[in-house]
Amino acid sequence: MKYLILVADGLADFPLEELGGKTPLAQADTPNLDRLARDGQLHTLVTVPEGMPPGSDVANLSLLGYDPSRCYTGRAPLEAASLQVALRGADLAFRCNLVNLDLTAPSRPRMLDYSAGHISTPEARELILSLAAELNGPHLAFYPGVSYRHLLVTDQELGPLATTPPHDHSGQEVADFWNGYLDNPVFGPLVRRTGEILAQHPVNRARVKAGKTPANAIWLWGQGRAPQLATLKERFGITGALISAVDLLKGIGVYAGMEVIEVPGATGYLDTNYQGKAQGAMEALTRHDLVFVHVEAPDEAGHQGLIAEKIQAIEDFDKKIVAPIVAGLAGTDYRLVVTCDHFTPIRIKTHAGLPVPLIMFDSRQAGGGHGPAYTEDNAKAAGSPIPGGAEFLSLLLGR
Repeated sequence: MKYLILVADGLADFPLEELGGKTPLAQADTPNLDRLARDGQLHTLVTVPEGMPPGSDVANLSLLGYDPSRCYTGRAPLEAASLQVALRGADLAFRCNLVNLDLTAPSRPRMLDYSAGHISTPEARELILSLAAELNGPHLAFYPGVSYRHLLVTDQELGPLATTPPHDHSGQEVADFWNGYLDNPVFGPLVRRTGEILAQHPVNRARVKAGKTPANAIWLWGQGRAPQLATLKERFGITGALISAVDLLKGIGVYAGMEVIEVPGATGYLDTNYQGKAQGAMEALTRHDLVFVHVEAPDEAGHQGLIAEKIQAIEDFDKKIVAPIVAGLAGTDYRLVVTCDHFTPIRIKTHAGLPVPLIMFDSRQAGGGHGPAYTEDNAKAAGSPIPGGAEFLSLLLGR
């Protein structure tokens, strides 16, 4: 028996007036998802325990059977594992975004772009390596990641510091958090100096000349120390593989003892290598019991408030991930889940911690195609939510 979890990050949404009261999922043309829903079962799943932030870190831990309320220590330590950065006991890891701030009024900055125009990985790597060359020392280090997502690790005592995900504040004033960085005795000088380096960097000059958004600041958040997580093998006696463009997901895979498969051209956006991800999943199933495939694009479109792009991301997921994987599994006994980790509603441009819509399909027990299509409302109507990650993965594995 083979098991698959296909995750369209941030797919779920609220009804939109622009779509006649439909959600992007309900509006999208998703014949493959709807076929699985009609032949399988719809559920909802609580991926964000009560009182916890509705981030991809918390939610995807749940999708791999963990209880975040017991094991979550922060987002950045998970990303550190993906980057093969070993955290010592005193080390505190921070997610380090390259962002674009409106600093016209320096004491009242606004978050213009949490991703610096979805800066490319080669450009971003050059920027972060320049920061590292000048600023790394015995107690602080920058590490390059993918696109706008990077890492900072320090063992210094920072004192009180309030942080927030930058994508929660698109187009908004962020003075409280920015001024908190500037007032911090460790991060104040660091943030000022990084701004000076970025402003003069050839990569940013070239981006401005080309009409692209420059990365004019760093944004630090998601801090934490190394967690303690048991592997899939230790918990369930199975092996697994994970495919994602996002360091956060890769890091969760590392802690879960999974094979993390690198797919060339996987970007975390609409231009990602869907074909490579689908092929990688099928190849991984020849070596492992469970394969987890993550696609980031719907979430990115949600954060930017882009309706057409979110619909495209959902349709691409249906056509380029779900369809080829299901076709490749013909003649195989398998159980497959299609879901998202959390809602990323267009209207609010950030995450919401509602129970997510989920399809569970068993090739041995497929129905007659009479069930409802895959939408948020249809999943909610199916009954009480699965209460958490441990219950969900046990259900998938038939335990």
